[in-house]
This record gives sequence, C-alpha cells and structure tokens, in this order.
Amino acid sequence: MTKQEALFNYTLRLADNSLILAQRLCEWTSKGPFLEEDLALTNISLDIFGRAKSLLEYAARVEGKGRTEDTLAFFRNDRQFTNNLICEQENGDYAKTMVRQAMIDCFDLMLYTELSKSKDETIAGIAAKSIKEITYHKRHSFSWVDRFGNGTEESKTRAQNALNELWRFSGEFFETDEAEQLLLKEGISVDVKAFKEKWEKEMVALFEKAGLTLPENTFMQTGGRKGIHTEHLAYLLAEMQALPRMYPDAKW
Repeated sequence: MTKQEALFNYTLRLADNSLILAQRLCEWTSKGPFLEEDLALTNISLDIFGRAKSLLEYAARVEGKGRTEDTLAFFRNDRQFTNNLICEQENGDYAKTMVRQAMIDCFDLMLYTELSKSKDETIAGIAAKSIKEITYHKRHSFSWVDRFGNGTEESKTRAQNALNELWRFSGEFFETDEAEQLLLKEGISVDVKAFKEKWEKEMVALFEKAGLTLPENTFMQTGGRKGIHTEHLAYLLAEMQALPRMYPDAKW
C-alpha cells in the first residue's frame, strides 16, 4: 500500500463515520421531543455533515481519479463504505440515540484533538475546526444520558437497554489497520489505542453518574472498515442516495 492509498483510505473512513452518523441524526428532524431539542439535534447533524463534506472533498483530491465528494457519498454501495457499525445503527428511541451519541462524541473529541496535531495540514485544519463543535456535541449528549439515567424508571430502563444493545460496537473504535499504521509512522494518523483507557474511564464515569451498568462479557462486533455491515446500512443508503442515483447528471 502506498502512502497515497493509505491517506485516501484513512480520510474516507473518517468521512464515512461522519456522513453515516449525520444521516442517522437528521432522521430526527421535526420529530424531536420538543422544539429546542429538535433544533439542537438538527444543528448537530449539520455540523457532522459539514465535517463529512470536508473530508470527502479531501479524500477525492487525494485519490486523484476524477471522483468528487458527491460521487463518493452517493455512488458507492454498502460494501464500499468503511464506517464503524455503531454509526449505522437505527435511532430507536431518544435514549438510544443519546447513548450512541455520547459514546461517539467522547471518542471523536479525543480523536480529533489528536488529529489537530497531524502533519497533514488539511486533516489538522478539519480537526481543529471540528473540536469546537464536538465539545458542544459531547456536552449535549452527556447531559441527556445523565437526564435519562436519573429521570423516571421508564427513562432509566430505556437508557440501560440502549447501553446493553450498543456497547458491543465500542471495540471497533480502537481497531487499527495497515493504512493507519503506515500513516502513524508519517505523523499523520492517530494511535487510537493510546487513549482507549481514557475513553473507557469517561464512559464508566458517565454511566455510573447516570446509574447505568455496563454489560459484562460482551462480544465486540466489528467489520465496518472491511465493508462488512449490519443490515441497517443498506436501507440508510437507499434513502440517502435515491435522488442522486435517479438523476445522476442533475446540477444543483
């Protein structure tokens, strides 16, 4: 694998995580529990879409094969996406969405903080801009998990059920591959395993504060970076890609 191929694969993976998560979150638009929260989550989705667009633009430029950010977003099938499986999971109720978001926000804040030091100026710039946004996203999702866990018996049960279902996807955050290792030597990518313990401590502290219990003896489900996804991604892409595929030559 060349450095160019590694950089393309790595950037595309970052983009896929953001794109798929943003698409999931935008499904809540007009369906939030109350108006202010509906607007808050919609804006969070737009922040993440913006990050995805910047990363896709860079990935297309690095690849150098004439593809654009739109081509990469709308004309790949599910086996060609490399996002983490947790991003594609269905929203479920609001407790599930917020538990998922808290896990991702905590990881992303650590990841993009380190990526802001990358020797790749474009990635570092995108990361630096993202830090401010993710800081707010994390504060928002953490407060909701606390609120659910310390709310009613019903809200706590829903948050616990969400944690039981989603925790099995957390191990994928800390997987590495050839592209990541190659770029790590160049000072471009990040050693995610270096902050695994810190992430776990923050998660445990949040869930203990919310009165939630981590599942034990969980078998971690992975495969996203190899294009092996859950059934949910194909349905998500069918909706997200329907219009561009129907009118591939349309100009907006």
